[in-house]
Amino acid sequence: MNARPDLPDAAVAMLACPVCVASLAVAERGDVLRCPAGHAFDRARQGHVTLLPPGHRAPSGDSAEMVADRMAFLAAGHYAGISAALGDAVLEGGGAVPERLLDLGGGTGQHLAAVLDRIPGATGAVLDSSPYAARRAARVHPRAMAVVADTWARLPVRNGVVDRVLVVFAPRNGPEIARVLAPGGRLVVVTPAADHLGEIVAPLGLLRVDPDKAARLAGSLEPHLTPVAHTGRRDVLRLDRAAVGTLVGMGPHARHLSADVREERLRALPEPVEVTVAVDVAVYRRPD
Repeated sequence: MNARPDLPDAAVAMLACPVCVASLAVAERGDVLRCPAGHAFDRARQGHVTLLPPGHRAPSGDSAEMVADRMAFLAAGHYAGISAALGDAVLEGGGAVPERLLDLGGGTGQHLAAVLDRIPGATGAVLDSSPYAARRAARVHPRAMAVVADTWARLPVRNGVVDRVLVVFAPRNGPEIARVLAPGGRLVVVTPAADHLGEIVAPLGLLRVDPDKAARLAGSLEPHLTPVAHTGRRDVLRLDRAAVGTLVGMGPHARHLSADVREERLRALPEPVEVTVAVDVAVYRRPD
């Protein structure tokens, strides 16, 4: 394996010690993050760092198999439309160009990387509970770093330092997002619309999108953040059965279908199959 990439200074500057919440700095030739009180967090050989308080375990995240499927599906460009819509929302709204991005539940970091490609001066950090995803995210972009963390708990991020928080198909922690956003900062949330993957939900027995999802999203965020914009994105993909299998394998559906049942149902699909990718993109700001 190639040498680990250097940690971007601007990304490290966003982080906080999970023990005492002080700022962190790179030490020992990039092998450790350390706070002034001496709490130290070793960097894994794959490049990511785990920032959890002693004795705290993050919720179980994506498995190695799910992460491999996600890497393959996104690398093929099938969700490029989602990345484009995310980047548009990050850049819209006027004001200064965002420089510090935080991707919560960002998995392998490919959506963040696509946004960073559109903002040459920006730096980002991916927080995810899966070490398998963090290993991939650590190398996804030269201006990004990866952290294993519990995004439901206090984030290992300093107060008021993030220009944009990104959440794509992941949980939202409203109070913590509001805490870490800088003045004028915004949250961009991408959620599946009601017809997302609609053509394959019934044939494959996939989980259906909760029809009350938008209301639940608003209810969880609006006590802490103010809504400012809402848009949608629709794309139609033509996928062979192998690509559909990868799509199913990378998400929560993989936990609810046995491999044998999934393969049997995939064989019954026409080829290629048209699949609708439908998402809602909501933007919130920190109250003044």
